[in-house]
Amino acid sequence: MSNIYNELQKRILILDGAMGTMLQDYDFSEDDYRGARFKDYPTPLKGNNDLLSLTQPEAIAEIHRKYFEAGADIVETNTFSGTTIAMADYDMENLVYELNYESAKIAKRIADEFTSSQPHKPRFVAGSIGPTNKTASLSPDVNRPEYRAITFDELRLAYKLQVEALMDGGVDLLLVETIFDTLNAKAALFAIEQVKEERNSTIPIMVSGTITDASGRTLSGQTVEAFLASVSHIQLLSVGFNCALGAEQLKPYLQRLSNVTNFHTSAHPNAGLPNAFGEYDETPEEMTGFIDAYFKDNLINIIGGCCGTNPAHIKAISGLAENYEPRQLKAN
Repeated sequence: MSNIYNELQKRILILDGAMGTMLQDYDFSEDDYRGARFKDYPTPLKGNNDLLSLTQPEAIAEIHRKYFEAGADIVETNTFSGTTIAMADYDMENLVYELNYESAKIAKRIADEFTSSQPHKPRFVAGSIGPTNKTASLSPDVNRPEYRAITFDELRLAYKLQVEALMDGGVDLLLVETIFDTLNAKAALFAIEQVKEERNSTIPIMVSGTITDASGRTLSGQTVEAFLASVSHIQLLSVGFNCALGAEQLKPYLQRLSNVTNFHTSAHPNAGLPNAFGEYDETPEEMTGFIDAYFKDNLINIIGGCCGTNPAHIKAISGLAENYEPRQLKAN
């Protein structure tokens, strides 16, 4: 199989768009989420998108296929909430290994189909590792600033199980994404390094943080440069930003990142900012208008979409990227 590092030398790689946006179009009911296997499960399951890899695998495969058809080089597994911590909301902690393993298998099967038919353009699968719904740096109780809802070690163990399952399922790389608390991410990276050492693996790692507002900081208070410093102790395939902001708002932070890192850079912004109904209105043409500036300023190696993006956005971005060379890393 082609090495992703080699492909990054040849062109700007295209990451897929949002999974949730696509799943909304299916309008799955509670019964659809449950399927036959979880028909009598005691807790409500609608909204547990990761579970659909078990109960609606054909839909997940179809979404991956649509993104590859749109020009994606990399698709993310349907595992954004695939930890025991996040699955506790549905009392499904015992399913975490299976959810990640099966999600990886689905994505890898579709990737292999496209690579076989177009060997000049190999496709890759990134194991999506989300931030969980708890933060190790901040207290959820304003009256108890010293309190933490989760410990570093609890996060590490949860991430380790997810990483093992994703790797067993055949992912080509791991994507620690939507990082709002860098301490959570450091637990994920620690777990990944543990698994890599145990398995003598060299699986590449992507890291993608989230700038939460116009302050230019992550939720846990770090600037672009501080975030980069916090994760640069590990050899990464790429570092970048996703979510929270649209392509236009994200550019100045991506510029700062690109100026100071010798890792490859990535971005998968939202389709603009949400409207009053929480929906994303930015069209593919509007989004590519902003992303064109990324390419012209030589800021990016991997580009995709987050909330509100769909295959039409990815197709437009992919078509535009063909006109540009990838960002060159600085010589050490």
